Amino acid sequence: MTLTPLPSHDQLRRAPKVLLHDHLDGGLRPDTVVELAEACGYAGLPTHDPAALGAWFLDAASSGSLERYLRTFAHTVAVLQTPEALTRVAAECAQDLAEDGVVYAEVRYAPEQHLEGGLSLPDVVEAVNAGFRAGERLAAAEGRRLRIGALLTAMRHRARSREIAELAVRYRDEGVVGFDIAGAEAGNPPTRHLDAFEYLQRENAHFTIHAGEAFGLPSIWQAIQWCGADRLGHGVRIIDDIRVEADGSVRLGRLAAYVRDRRIPLEMCPSSNVQTGAVSSISEHPIGLLRRLQFRVTVNTDNRLMSATSMTTEMAKLVKAFGYGLDDLQWLTINAMKSAFVPFEDRLAVIDEVIKPGYAALRAEV
Repeated sequence: MTLTPLPSHDQLRRAPKVLLHDHLDGGLRPDTVVELAEACGYAGLPTHDPAALGAWFLDAASSGSLERYLRTFAHTVAVLQTPEALTRVAAECAQDLAEDGVVYAEVRYAPEQHLEGGLSLPDVVEAVNAGFRAGERLAAAEGRRLRIGALLTAMRHRARSREIAELAVRYRDEGVVGFDIAGAEAGNPPTRHLDAFEYLQRENAHFTIHAGEAFGLPSIWQAIQWCGADRLGHGVRIIDDIRVEADGSVRLGRLAAYVRDRRIPLEMCPSSNVQTGAVSSISEHPIGLLRRLQFRVTVNTDNRLMSATSMTTEMAKLVKAFGYGLDDLQWLTINAMKSAFVPFEDRLAVIDEVIKPGYAALRAEV
């Protein structure tokens, strides 16, 4: 914990940020949801007032249950069934992240969930890619530097993971940087998708796995040791393998020690974890202890609409809960950039040319 003055909200907003865990269908603007619903004739929204709809998503997602949290996506997925809608939402996503100070982002989505209107899997990927590129250009025109890559997600309760993995490899030179599986963890272990992970490893492709969010250590162990995950989506339950003694000393179990020793990145999403009941509060979030123990922890938004959040908001919550200063936030940001699914020289360039100078300028203000 730093002893320097805590950063202001304005400084947090201007700080360079790196985002590795953000869902496209969980980050729509409320007014966009309303407009797209009206355009496609979707009548299932609980309200057509944008402000009330945003409040509804936050309340509905704060149930303490991952399964109920995931049900809110039925509304956003329903309005994302045309190339125009996908491109618009992807472009707005890029613009919103750039405005929030994000300089590098990996945004994930499940192509198989956007086929109800007759699109093919490649159609979906190409529409989203077009939106991300348009959003990058619009951000650049406003003087904001952003690079955004896509992670293609397979739903863990379905059987299309190999197909989606092949799609990720097909488009990896066109803006897709990796693969993921997501969805309810209980009863859907990552080992059900070994064929996809083995294929990705043979193709030298990157992948992350949602694990250790609603389910415990076995899902983390399987994701790493059976499936070979490069990163862990959430991974919050790794805390179950760490014991804090009465005298304050800490003992790591074998799995936790392996995760730390191997520098396996943890894509942690504090606000979302509180909503789904993975942790009881931000102040009790394992990220505090894991940061102190030098795990490769990163800070993420997960679903900006459902959590009414942003990277600035997530950082502000950590500052309040743990007294983090600019040094702590830079450490977390560099962790994320080191863990990005882009070439080493690209990661190094963002760290040396954007992140470090950006934080140095903020320190100079203090």
